[in-house]
Amino acid sequence: MKKTQFGLLFLMFVLVLAACGGNDSASGESDDNGGEEIQETTIKFSHVVAENTPKHQGALAMKEYIEEESDGKITVEIYPNSSLFGDQDEYQNLASNNVQFIAPDISKFVGNNPQFNVPSLPFAFDNDAAALAFWDGEKGQEIMSSLTDDGVLGLYVWPNGGKHLTNNEVKIDSPEDLEGLKFRTQGGQVLESIYNEMGAGSESIPFGELYNALDQGVVEGQENTFSNIESKKFDEVQQHLTVMNHTRVDYGLFTNTEFWDGLNEPTKEIVQAGVEEATEVAREQAKALNDEGFEIIKERGNVEITELSSEQVQEFRDYLEPIWDEYEDEIGSDVYEAVRAANDEHGDT
Repeated sequence: MKKTQFGLLFLMFVLVLAACGGNDSASGESDDNGGEEIQETTIKFSHVVAENTPKHQGALAMKEYIEEESDGKITVEIYPNSSLFGDQDEYQNLASNNVQFIAPDISKFVGNNPQFNVPSLPFAFDNDAAALAFWDGEKGQEIMSSLTDDGVLGLYVWPNGGKHLTNNEVKIDSPEDLEGLKFRTQGGQVLESIYNEMGAGSESIPFGELYNALDQGVVEGQENTFSNIESKKFDEVQQHLTVMNHTRVDYGLFTNTEFWDGLNEPTKEIVQAGVEEATEVAREQAKALNDEGFEIIKERGNVEITELSSEQVQEFRDYLEPIWDEYEDEIGSDVYEAVRAANDEHGDT
């Protein structure tokens, strides 16, 4: 997506922020909001994944652009691998303005708004393009803008891709194979229902603790993208991998509204352009890094890989179709309509 299209989306955010208040910059020294000088500001960007991931590459692009364009007046500090905040506390610290940007899996926010369950709906999107068409559209933007009462604004979605199953016990090629196993998920009602439907258990474990949980047998398996499986070396502590693409990891880039409103015009222009640059890079990198991650997993040879036939995929689709009916009232028929429209236009079929 081009920067001009990103710029149009930001006009929507400006309208949302008009009611949010707040005038002070989050950190560093600054001129008042009407000043013409670039504010000397330190921006903290916290995330939970490794450096060789689309998310971190996007964060690096943002840092490089903002620091260069501001002649060093704005410093961007990036904290990967849960080194500043983790899954359990990054949202609260963003709301408190202790960090200015986070990029969590948006399914983490289902407790704030059940519509963030969209990436967890089984087989909702065939590919990244379909998912982004939804999130960049009207319904997706409404969901991303729904957290402003907490002082949190969603800017863009960065895709990480479709998730795949790993486990320590059995080769999985049908829904019945999951019965009796326990899988780590990001949490949320829809993911819990998916595993219950297949006779499996689920447990929400922070991403930074997942490797040890798998190694110690706290859970038998997990679901994740190829780039996350490879970069965190989950294949070292798993025996089987099934290529599924049944649910997704989509990250949301979120900022603090007090910080955002506290930027004067020249500073905000630079930060906004840096966000757009980061979004381009993260979106472009997602598929390439997943493809590369899958090849590395194959080369390492730690897991038996099962690639499902179209008939086997359809069996999973049919088995999980009741999940859509179960959550339609909670998520919204209008959201379902927008999801299906995006996939019909941009999906593989």
